[in-house]
Parts: sequence; C-alpha cells; structure tokens
Amino acid sequence: MPEGAHSAAARMFAAGGGGRRPRLVAVHDTATGTAAAEPYSPNGAQGADGSVNGDHFRSVLGHFATGVVAITAIDPESGGPCGLAANSFTSVSLDPPLVAFCVAHTSSSWPKVREAARHCINILGEQQLPVCRQLAAKGGDKFRDLAWNPSPSGTPILEGALAWIDCSIEAEYVAGDHVIVVARVHELNTHGNGDGPLVFFRGAYGRFHA
Repeated sequence: MPEGAHSAAARMFAAGGGGRRPRLVAVHDTATGTAAAEPYSPNGAQGADGSVNGDHFRSVLGHFATGVVAITAIDPESGGPCGLAANSFTSVSLDPPLVAFCVAHTSSSWPKVREAARHCINILGEQQLPVCRQLAAKGGDKFRDLAWNPSPSGTPILEGALAWIDCSIEAEYVAGDHVIVVARVHELNTHGNGDGPLVFFRGAYGRFHA
C-alpha cells in the first residue's frame, strides 16, 4: 500500500454472490484508478520489448484480497512513535516463528521504523480506515490523536487493532522497487473486540462480512 493521498469515492462489490455467503463491502477507493475491473486486452498489456505493463500488472494482482497492517515502532532518535501502513504481509514459518512484509524503497517512514530494535505489526480492523489513511500519508505527525498502548517491549499497539505481533528484523532482501523484510516474532496476541478486518481489494478498502 503506497504512501500518499487517497480519493473519497466509495462503492460496493460482492465476492461470490449475495445471501449469507461471505462478501466484501468496499468503503474507500485509492487514487490508483484500479478499483473497477477492466477487460483483458492484449494491446497495452505488454510493452514492445515484451515486458509487463505496470498498470495492467497492478490491475490483475489487485484481484487478490489482502488484509491491512500498520507497522509501528519507537523512533530511537526522537523517542516518539513512528509507523507506516502496508498490505503486503504474510506468515512465513512456525519454527522459528517468522513473518514478512514488503516496503517500497520510496517510503519516507520505513528508515525511521527500521532503526528501532523492535517493531509491532498491528492487524487493522474494519473501523480503522482513518488510522490507515493517516499512517499512509506522507509527512506530518502520523500519530497525531492516535491512541496506543505499549507492547511488552514498548512498541506501539494501536487502539482497535485486531491483533499485534511484536518482532525484530531477521533478514532483508531487495526485490525490484521494494524490500522484503523477514521478521522474527517474539510475542503476539489478539487485541480487538472481534470486529472484521480491514481489507484491500481491486484498489479499494473494504470490510469483510460473513
């Protein structure tokens, strides 16, 4: 999830039909222009050199729904909280306990977060879209008016997060325009009140309803 401004458009979409079947309800579109599905067209899907068109790549991979997390830490230099929002997060290993997330090289927040000894991955709930927007914005005080409590290691656990994972960087791998960060889990627990997760799908933020 790139840092930056977002549009205010909102719409609804269904995954798998209506009734009592699980569905995603979009509550916010990004400024990427990829919220609506586009029919496949060979023209423009690849460049003249056979490379994949970036917009087409983003549109197709946007059909994979992801959760949204906030990666927080205490800035060693200022002593204050810092963080960023991301939707590229996954579990990696049970033994040892490892997770991973990706951060763009252009992120202005990651250098501060990276310097901390410990990090907290907050799994955001459906009511935390404003939190996600604030942490995804460039510049300013990202923690202004955000309520949080310290984890056992002191990293920020955001109020309303569904769960938190306290971790430290195990390894980093440069991959194109992003860095893949593998982190070792030290402590974790559920935290929120059982609301659904904040979901990102086809360029839109949404919430999951069973």
